[in-house]
Amino acid sequence: MNASTSLKVRLPVLVLVLEVVILALYAVFVTYDDNANARLQNNETNPMENSLYRDYPYFADVQVMIFIGFGCLLAFFRFYGFSGMVFNFLTATFAIQWAILIQGFFQFYYDGKIHLGVINLLNAEFACAVVLISFGAVLGKTSPVQLLVMALLEIPVFSVTEWAVLKYIRINDAGGTILIHLFACYFGLGVTFVLYRPSLNQGHVKEITSYPSDILSVMGTLFLWVFWPSFNSALTFKGDDQHRAILHTFIGLSSSTLTAFALSAVFNKRGKLTMADIQNVTLAGGVTVGASVDMMISPAAAYALGIMGCTACYFGYRYLTPFLARRMRIQDQCGIHNLHGLTGLISSTAGICAILLATEETYGPSMYQIFSHRAPPEGDPKLLELQKLIPGLKPGLGRTAEEQALHQLAAVFCTIAASTVGGLLTGLVIKLPFMASPSDKDCFDDELFFDVPSDFESVEMLKTPINCDEKGQINTANTKV
Repeated sequence: MNASTSLKVRLPVLVLVLEVVILALYAVFVTYDDNANARLQNNETNPMENSLYRDYPYFADVQVMIFIGFGCLLAFFRFYGFSGMVFNFLTATFAIQWAILIQGFFQFYYDGKIHLGVINLLNAEFACAVVLISFGAVLGKTSPVQLLVMALLEIPVFSVTEWAVLKYIRINDAGGTILIHLFACYFGLGVTFVLYRPSLNQGHVKEITSYPSDILSVMGTLFLWVFWPSFNSALTFKGDDQHRAILHTFIGLSSSTLTAFALSAVFNKRGKLTMADIQNVTLAGGVTVGASVDMMISPAAAYALGIMGCTACYFGYRYLTPFLARRMRIQDQCGIHNLHGLTGLISSTAGICAILLATEETYGPSMYQIFSHRAPPEGDPKLLELQKLIPGLKPGLGRTAEEQALHQLAAVFCTIAASTVGGLLTGLVIKLPFMASPSDKDCFDDELFFDVPSDFESVEMLKTPINCDEKGQINTANTKV
């Protein structure tokens, strides 16, 4: 390691500054919410009604996705397993701490304090997922210092965008298609556009997978696959809405998995399965059902969305990712535009269609709870009638289906614009020379930032000629998040 990439001073100083700032802000602004405050408990309090028992199972599931699912999935490079998993661990831990504060000011701030409960942690994990998806675009080409700074900047941009879209545009996005997947995708593409490395378009000797790394990566896929229904349903209304969200997510994932196996076999020249497809494309259905996950779209529609998302993701990986790298200077290392961008656009379109087709005949009076912005406004006689059927129904904006659909469309464009600009600006910051950015030669190599064990394979062995089949396998390593 040369002085330009040494972490000896850069990383400790950055971490120290971040911890001092976070500690000071926690001390001044963060307190317990009502469910965690001992002073508010008495002999009439039922402990089992504490929000912990409602929110913690989902928090735990998303926790597994963040630290194990993403961590293993990003460890697919042969010489970059330490970095993929450990940088994910480092970035996620900081991102959650930081999101608790930034999101807290927008969502949980009153009486001069951020009131902290498990629901804050759950929301912070969703913000963390945004950072980790964006991380996939620059995997192997960034230092831990750059990744921490990227998280430091992305969380505020995401939080402001989320707050503005939910407060002023007011949309339905139960599965986070618009505010998580599309935002993360285009933020990451903005960053990687600025960090463009022309020499990497020709491939890199270390940009390959191995038998153990592919197994570890597919383990990450399995963790994400199993817990994705919790991710999509965590913030939906409890009851039938959450029930549908779990059903639709599982059905969408199942259909996309079957489709991925079929596409992998039919488009492989030797009629075999490709691990990159299994690791990546099988997850597309979880994203594609997201925008309409709690709506009455029917199980058949969820199944069809899984197939559509998987197909778009597969062909995006096969044709669009190389095109973006060659023609548009966007080196999408893990193909996040395929799994989160293309599928997010399909999902958003499906959500708009579901909103346009929603009627009281299909939903009953609960339509005005699911599509809360279509509920009658304060003072409308119909609101009083609905509140007799649904106690606690809040006044809405009285929007028509067409008006709500237009607001959904506006949210898509605003989110993509905000995330792209934020990504470009973040890329300019982390490109600064003191950020310990690896050279082109040192990309995708654990030895640059880690003390590796004695049995770590030397890259010298890769200097021997490789045949065409092996070369083809190198090119399948680039779509994993």
